[in-house]
Amino acid sequence: MSNYFFDMIPAEELKQMPYIPTVPEFLDFIGRQYAQYPALTDLNKPEKSVNYAQLVENVARRRCFLKSLGLAEGAKVAIFDFNSVDAVEMFLAVTSAGYTAVVLPAQLPAPAVAGSCARFDISAVMVGDALKGATEGLPVKVFPISSISDTAAPAVVVDKDSPAAIFFTGGTTGVPKGAILPHRALLRGSFNGAFMPCSILHCHRTIGMLPLSHVFGLIKGTMSCLYSGNEWVACEDMKATIGKLPAIQPTYLTLVPGLCDILYGLTRMYTPNFLGGKLKIIISGAANVPPRLIKAFDGMGIGLLGGYGLTEGANFTSGNADVKTHPTSVGKVYPEQEIRFVDGEIQLKGDNIFLGYYKDPVNTKDAFTSDGWFRTGDLGRMDEDGFLYITGRIKNLIILANGENVSPESIEEPFYKCDALRDCLVKEDIMNGESVIAIDILPQPAFVEGKSEEEVAAFFNKLVEDVNATLPSTHRVTKVTVRKEDFKRTGSLKVARNQ
Repeated sequence: MSNYFFDMIPAEELKQMPYIPTVPEFLDFIGRQYAQYPALTDLNKPEKSVNYAQLVENVARRRCFLKSLGLAEGAKVAIFDFNSVDAVEMFLAVTSAGYTAVVLPAQLPAPAVAGSCARFDISAVMVGDALKGATEGLPVKVFPISSISDTAAPAVVVDKDSPAAIFFTGGTTGVPKGAILPHRALLRGSFNGAFMPCSILHCHRTIGMLPLSHVFGLIKGTMSCLYSGNEWVACEDMKATIGKLPAIQPTYLTLVPGLCDILYGLTRMYTPNFLGGKLKIIISGAANVPPRLIKAFDGMGIGLLGGYGLTEGANFTSGNADVKTHPTSVGKVYPEQEIRFVDGEIQLKGDNIFLGYYKDPVNTKDAFTSDGWFRTGDLGRMDEDGFLYITGRIKNLIILANGENVSPESIEEPFYKCDALRDCLVKEDIMNGESVIAIDILPQPAFVEGKSEEEVAAFFNKLVEDVNATLPSTHRVTKVTVRKEDFKRTGSLKVARNQ
């Protein structure tokens, strides 16, 4: 196994941070190891802010409340709130009490909440005040997310292979599936997510900007922060929190590329000090990180580090701390995982892999090979130095008239090297009655400023011509559309392909 990640941090810190396979053991560890360090902070509700000793005590009191409800062992308990101290404590209480947490997206309307409760056999919903309206009339028990007892209850003993949480996945092209993460996977992802090319133990402050319902937001954005004894600041309102960045002064952030783009735009308006002056690292995932953004943040002394992961793999498969030398790679594979390529598809094994999709035996069977490897559905390759590259999605392949399969992502990659381009989408289209490869281009707003539509179109048509010259004749783009409006996007701000 490569020491790539272990060598990133001081050896004495590595000795203090072992891999722990279950949430109850994890809570015991952070309560002892980091007792007096700041843990969870809510700038709007200072009374909610806690250190690690208080966090573990609050979780024990919330467990007592949950135990009083008389829920069956392994019951599904939904957490329905914006990112808050209450929500984090309740997630830890649910998973350390032997129940399974289902974190519902805060934007779900009432019918979707009811549908989720039925689909995932939810026994109780812990809801934030602002979302109570969407839980009215539910045929399950509903309680405030702030619920807590005066007395504590001990954590239960759980098996590392028992379910800890269910996350929605695969909802951009159909009905979301529920990926079941066992304790071992949840904690392996949290452990791997703690590694950054710097000192990591109780010396950082981050902000929970990505929703807890997103595996990247909960595992890397939250659990990895707690694993390394750092301070997590609640972000219930994205716009308000971004306005407070100069005061919060985060040292690292976990974001998606769309948010990175927004923050970079704000630094151009207000100078880099808008980010607080202490930010050194941004971990970005859920979509490809454009090299132009890596270069832009590097110019401000901030490392924008990409990676690759899936909900089914507890978020983290690989990470890249060498973006300057390998800007288009998603990095090297994290510890305790096996990887192989079958017909170009990335397949994985390891203790970070999920158990299956809840009550969905057909999709669960399809997700694994006959010899037990998880089929990611992603196409990729690995170079001689062990750096992984994603070349596309099997489901997105364009089938040419000659029967050849073309990955749209592989065609998009060279376009993202252009600083004038914000996003693009390669797809199959019809031109003069024939099937062709087309591209929709969204320019950077600053590039369009002061230019005519003809000038902008001419620039990007020339860009397409230049890129086409590097592609096989069968892969070349024939139809070009320069967009004036943004793409439809997923919840993680990725460009939605079904448009």
